[in-house]
Amino acid sequence: MAKLNFGGVEENVVTREEFPLSKAQEVLKDEVIAIIGYGVQGPAQALNLKDNGINVIIGQAPEFKADWDRAVKDGFVPGESLFPIEEAAKKATVIQYLVSDAAQREVWPKLKPCLNEGDALYFSHGFSVTYKEQTGVIPPSNVDVILVAPKGSGMSVRRNFLAGTGINSSYAVFQDYTGNAEERTLALGIGIGSGYLFPTTFEDEVYSDLTGERGVLMGALAGIMEAQYEVLRENGHSPSEAFNETVEELTQSLIRLVDEKGMDWMYANCSATAQRGALDWKPKFKAATLPVFKDLYKRVRSGEETKVVLEKTSGANYRDQLEKELKEIRDSEMWQAGAQVRSLRPS
Repeated sequence: MAKLNFGGVEENVVTREEFPLSKAQEVLKDEVIAIIGYGVQGPAQALNLKDNGINVIIGQAPEFKADWDRAVKDGFVPGESLFPIEEAAKKATVIQYLVSDAAQREVWPKLKPCLNEGDALYFSHGFSVTYKEQTGVIPPSNVDVILVAPKGSGMSVRRNFLAGTGINSSYAVFQDYTGNAEERTLALGIGIGSGYLFPTTFEDEVYSDLTGERGVLMGALAGIMEAQYEVLRENGHSPSEAFNETVEELTQSLIRLVDEKGMDWMYANCSATAQRGALDWKPKFKAATLPVFKDLYKRVRSGEETKVVLEKTSGANYRDQLEKELKEIRDSEMWQAGAQVRSLRPS
């Protein structure tokens, strides 16, 4: 394993050089990988594995016609490589359980009897196993229970794979029945196109993931953007100016510099006025949000957030309610301004 050093804290990671695709193909040559759920992560991981020469079939409930049809469009053939969930699971030696967290609770009683001794039960989120008291997902003792969690959306997993870069992933072994669980895990991680793999546990993965999604990655980012846009508009700035100063400059310029060489590199390539203001105001934003993040992490770890997720996403009208909430964002002045700004970008 390669070693990373973070100010004296060492961490082992697995790179493609240490675990090349050829080794992953050898490890998985006799496996049949069933992707259970062709929704968010399923298509990307399935197609990446398939493109890497690994034997993949799909398990998808036919009644969810949009996902079934998408699998067909992507080249999976009903009765040959596309099956109802239980049929696919029975045919597989590795079951990649990639339906939504709420759906995992619902599908589990049907899936569990399909697992054979020595199979690998694979997750891309530690949610169901960590919060087993709420989900009821308790794997049998005679299978490997493993995790590879790409640090990006399914769309990014596929796009980065096609670009030749890959998305970094965490990995964990919860239960090693066969004695080969870690090698299987790493092979699958390389097979789905991970840039590199870093170790975690099921618990740490879900605690960090739920905190990140509700925090910086999605919830906090969206909330801060809305607050700044609102203040600018209240003080007479045009929608175009407010959006450009809030979103466009971040996504099209500054965050790319952060990605390139870090936050200090971004600061170093901005004006002295911008540098000074950012450095002076950064501690104020940290002080304001640190209590919120502490409360968020506490709720994640206690399972309170899990309870909310399972209750809300299991509702019969959840998809309608979700679309209503997303439409509210989409139709807001801020994101209508964004649509028009994006349309003016040079092609």
